[in-house]
Amino acid sequence: MQITVNGQNALDIRKHNNEWYLNEQIVHADIQWQANGQASILIDHKSYTAQIEKIDKDNKELVLKINGQRYTLSIKEDIDILLDKMGINLSAMQKAAPLKAPMPGMILKILVEPGQQVNKGDALLILEAMKMENVLKASSNATIKSIKVEEKTAVEKGAILIEME
Repeated sequence: MQITVNGQNALDIRKHNNEWYLNEQIVHADIQWQANGQASILIDHKSYTAQIEKIDKDNKELVLKINGQRYTLSIKEDIDILLDKMGINLSAMQKAAPLKAPMPGMILKILVEPGQQVNKGDALLILEAMKMENVLKASSNATIKSIKVEEKTAVEKGAILIEME
């Protein structure tokens, strides 16, 4: 696996037969997770304390605090490296699906606008159906391409509400 630290210094890290390799050099490392979520790390007789601050599975990023210093790690697994070598960019190939009405209802409020960047889980609009307000959220990170509905209008199930890219 390849790890980039704070946008620079790509490191190749592997574990084989209980030995860790850093850029093809054997490194004596031991990691012990503690009940409080911290990790005690011993690398070549140097001790470190690490705490995970954020995990972004979609972008394969991890924010760690090691001995009080914050590091952002970008992780590329072997398959990612192979796809890069082949010139294949999966994230560019993945197209964000449009937001469709899950049921008939009335658009109460539109919470986004065209050109806006949204993250997975962000609220996009409020749809009233059967006297209940339903907050419809983004299913992935995307940019709002266009909004196909207006507030205070009725929509049918399956109608495209927002296009994303």
